[in-house]
Amino acid sequence: MKEKNQNFFFELELEEDQSIKFAFWADARSTAAFEYFGDVISFDTTYNINRYNLVCGSFVGVNRHGQSTLLRCSLMKNEEIELFKWLFQCWLRFMGENAPKGFLTDQCASMKRALEACMPTTIHRWCIWHIMKKIPSKLNGYKGHADIEQQMSEVVWNSRSKDSFDRNWNDFLLNFGLVDNKWLSDLYADRHIWVPIYLDHHFWAGMRSTQRSESMLSLFNKCITQNCSLIQFAKQYDNCLGSKEQADRESDAADFYTVIPCATKSSIEAQFQDVYTH
Repeated sequence: MKEKNQNFFFELELEEDQSIKFAFWADARSTAAFEYFGDVISFDTTYNINRYNLVCGSFVGVNRHGQSTLLRCSLMKNEEIELFKWLFQCWLRFMGENAPKGFLTDQCASMKRALEACMPTTIHRWCIWHIMKKIPSKLNGYKGHADIEQQMSEVVWNSRSKDSFDRNWNDFLLNFGLVDNKWLSDLYADRHIWVPIYLDHHFWAGMRSTQRSESMLSLFNKCITQNCSLIQFAKQYDNCLGSKEQADRESDAADFYTVIPCATKSSIEAQFQDVYTH
C-alpha cells in the first residue's frame, strides 16, 4: 500500500516468530479527514480477526454531514496496557504530538491508564450506553430491580448540576439499600468520565457513546470476513475506505444543492443561510 500511496503511514512490530504484535496505519484519505474531524475520537476494539486472533482497533470521528468517518486503524495481539501505550504514542508521533481534545472508549482499564499516561490533556469519556446496558445484569439480584434501573437512569440523565447529581445519587443508594454495592461505588468514583453533567460542557461532536465506532463494523462486515488473510484484510480495508469516500462525495454534492429553510423571517438568518450553506 505504501508503493501505491506515498502518504500512507504505518508502524509495525513483530514477535520472534514473525507474527504481528501490533500494527498502526493511516492513508492520505484518513489523514485529511483527521485534519478536519479529529477533535473528538471514538475508539473501539470489538472487531476481531479470528484467523490470527488479532484485535482490530478503529478510531472514528464525525464528519461535516454528521456521519461516522474512519480516521485510523490498528491491529494488536492483545489489550494490555503496554500495547495501548504504544498505539497512542504512534498516534502522537504521526500527528506531531497533537492529541485529540476528547476521546471516547469503553470501560477498559488498560485503555484508561494508557490514555492518562500518553494524552494527559485529552478529556477521556466512557461510553454511557455500555454502562447503562449493564444495569440489569449488575443489579438484577436486588428486589425491585426494574425500579432500580428506572431510578438510576433518572439520576444519571436528569441531574442538572454536579451537586444535584451527588445528592440524587446518594438518595438513590439509600432508598434501594445499595450503599455497599461495589459496582455502583466504583462508577461513582469515576463519575467525572461518564456522567453527562460532568462532561457535556465540552465539545463531543454529538457523541456520548462508542456506537459510532461499532457502526463501522457493519462497513467492515460488508467487505471483510473475520477469517480472511492479512493481505486480503489490507486490500478490502482499502476498498471499504474507497466506498466510504465515494459516499462522502455524494453527500457533499447533495448538500451543495440543498438549502435548509429559515425558521424565522429574520433578515440576519436569511443572510446566514446563504453564506453558511455553501
